[in-house]
Amino acid sequence: MMTFIYQLINGLQVGSIYALVALGYSMVYGIIMLLNFAHGDVIMIGAYTIWISITAMGLHPVLAVLMAVVICTLLGMFIEKVAYTPLRKSPRISLLITAIGVSMLLQNLAQIVFGANAQTIPSIVTAPNITVGSMQVSVTAVITIVVSILSMLGLTFLVQKTKMGKAMRAVSEDTEAAQLMGIHVNHTISFTFAIGSALAGIGAALYCCAYPQATPTMGSMLGLKAFVAAVLGGIGSIPGAMIGGFVIGIAEALVKAAGLSVWADGVVFAILIVVLLFKPTGLLGRTMNEKV
Repeated sequence: MMTFIYQLINGLQVGSIYALVALGYSMVYGIIMLLNFAHGDVIMIGAYTIWISITAMGLHPVLAVLMAVVICTLLGMFIEKVAYTPLRKSPRISLLITAIGVSMLLQNLAQIVFGANAQTIPSIVTAPNITVGSMQVSVTAVITIVVSILSMLGLTFLVQKTKMGKAMRAVSEDTEAAQLMGIHVNHTISFTFAIGSALAGIGAALYCCAYPQATPTMGSMLGLKAFVAAVLGGIGSIPGAMIGGFVIGIAEALVKAAGLSVWADGVVFAILIVVLLFKPTGLLGRTMNEKV
């Protein structure tokens, strides 16, 4: 039982990271129906930013995390303006191919600039473990889970209760009608990318706490698993992204605990296939009808 509880906590920690990345996927898809496959690589840039900030610039870990959030936010907005805005009226496949191209570009640029070898990131959280009865719970795990839940609650409040959130929902429902009502569509989309990329910066910090190293390809598999989490929860749904991330993280942890580590990735993508076969809208997703 103790082993199961430990694995459950590990799964929630990893799942929280997947959930944060999935939130970025869901937000962007909900606004412009784009699967931003470069999102995981924005996290990679955030990890390298933390590494440079601490090792080369000597910044405090908290300042390094803030620096990563700022860099990821600016990078996400830059990608949206340069790569996606010119293709907004193009077929959706063009945007998808562009997103994959941006992902590969970021990976290769990181390899050229930082090298192919993994860079070790100094510890961000150094607090001792928390004792609960006979259990030792990692502070990093607790912080990761709490930050992810707070991020979901904050994002839900932003979308449901603020003026910009109403604009985001209006653009998501009908871009042309929102524009006729005086909503600045371009600003709304840019804001959405900024928020999603800021979440990527937070995800980069949490990922570096769990796995303290940065590599050019670290965002690739992380992004794909987060995409599975978004699809499982219902892409476009904020609570669904969190639930999907937790489910994927726990499933992966339990598979590894059973001694089947080599099958962990396979189980994640098997979940994707099952969801697409039996419930394509996900757990909390809704059917979206396209106008012809």
